[in-house]
Amino acid sequence: MTTPRNYQVEAVIIKKTKLGEADSILTLYTSERGKIQGFAKSLRKPKSKLAGHLELLTHSQVALARGRNLDTITGSQTITSFLPLKSDLDLSAYALYVTELVHQFTADHIENPPLFQLLVATLGELCGEGDREIVLRYYELHLLNLVGYRPQLERCATCHQALEPVTNYFSPVTGGGVCPDCQPTASLSYPLSVNALKVLRWLQAGDLGRARQLRVYTALARELEMIMRGYLRHLLERDVKATAWLDSLRGR
Repeated sequence: MTTPRNYQVEAVIIKKTKLGEADSILTLYTSERGKIQGFAKSLRKPKSKLAGHLELLTHSQVALARGRNLDTITGSQTITSFLPLKSDLDLSAYALYVTELVHQFTADHIENPPLFQLLVATLGELCGEGDREIVLRYYELHLLNLVGYRPQLERCATCHQALEPVTNYFSPVTGGGVCPDCQPTASLSYPLSVNALKVLRWLQAGDLGRARQLRVYTALARELEMIMRGYLRHLLERDVKATAWLDSLRGR
């Protein structure tokens, strides 16, 4: 069957790159085709009719025409604008962290509809009044599951014995929790308190609606963040760039 020249996708705009004086190249994460790029002609001109529908962090229906090297965006209609994410500096930082992760952990043209739904749902939750840090932890755990890096939180990743309700450790290298007996052999590990392990398990097994109702105290929130950052850093072999912005907003 011949692939049609013109097609439409449901997409979230996760990155914009300037090209020339007025053009842009957009990176879209789509439900139907995974991560793709599209050329948007004259998008940065004041009178562009598409600009409002192709803003960063916007959920839109996008029409494209196939090109030899890069497909061209020919039309777009906003589905969800996520306006709070664009009008609040803290929320913008959270949202850009979310989109950076999906960008870094996906290859082009690999379809993953559950990941697209997770992305849209997470951006929506960030617009609400729940604990945004917990929303990020939920998103990280479920994104990792969907791209093949689900951390082991039930059994020791080294000896495979069930993790007991004591202070264990999280080892990015082994991909999960390790018991106190195996910790000395782990090349890099972070203390994993009983409460942190409970929260991570609860988030990993639960849904986003339950996650937004969870409240954790500050020290536990920082422990959870440190554990997940360490694991993400190991997998990506670098820090997520948006974390520097998040830290600066917190005054760290």
